[in-house]
Amino acid sequence: AEGAGRLAGVLGECKALAHLDLSNNGIGDEGAGRLAGMLGKCKALTRLDFSSIKIGAQGVGRLAGVLGGCKALTHLDLSSNAIGDEGAGRLAGVLGEFRALAHLDLSNSGIGDEGAGRMAGVLGECKALAHLALSDNGIGAKGARRLARVLGECKSLSSFDLSDNKIGDEGAERLAGVLGECEELKDLYLRNNNIGREGVERLAGVLGACKGLSDLDLQGNPGIGGEGAR
Repeated sequence: AEGAGRLAGVLGECKALAHLDLSNNGIGDEGAGRLAGMLGKCKALTRLDFSSIKIGAQGVGRLAGVLGGCKALTHLDLSSNAIGDEGAGRLAGVLGEFRALAHLDLSNSGIGDEGAGRMAGVLGECKALAHLALSDNGIGAKGARRLARVLGECKSLSSFDLSDNKIGDEGAERLAGVLGECEELKDLYLRNNNIGREGVERLAGVLGACKGLSDLDLQGNPGIGGEGAR
């Protein structure tokens, strides 16, 4: 936190700062709070990587309070932090202000179904969003259902990663219902999601409508057996 405070004291003077990567540091919530005051001054910031910096909901809340002023932000990575559903809710409160946001990574952040639902409530406002990563978040069928309701509104979405969750057949079926509306979708990652035969069949029924799909990952799902592969 002390180091982050010292850094914050000078970064605010870097008016042309466009890319800030502080990933894999033990910044913590206190350090994030100190950095937050600086971020509001970085109007040119386009890429922010705060992955694996040991922050929780409190730290994300402090950051969210100023990130709304970073109108040029296109890339936001907060993956591998324990932000939980509360942190996801705080972030969701400002996401709609990022009109240029194209890349959002919240993988391995413990947001669960509740957090996924809170994010879903605003994703439709991120018209430029092309890459969405929510892997390894404990998201089940409920979260997948809420995400599915808005994915069709994300017309620029080209990559969607929901790997290593637990959406099951119901979640897969919900997603299948909207995948055909994601006209720009090229990469779809649903590995290790406990998707059975019914879910696989529903997905198979709509994948033909995804004309631009070039990368599909369904490994580690029980429904991809002899019958599911047909």
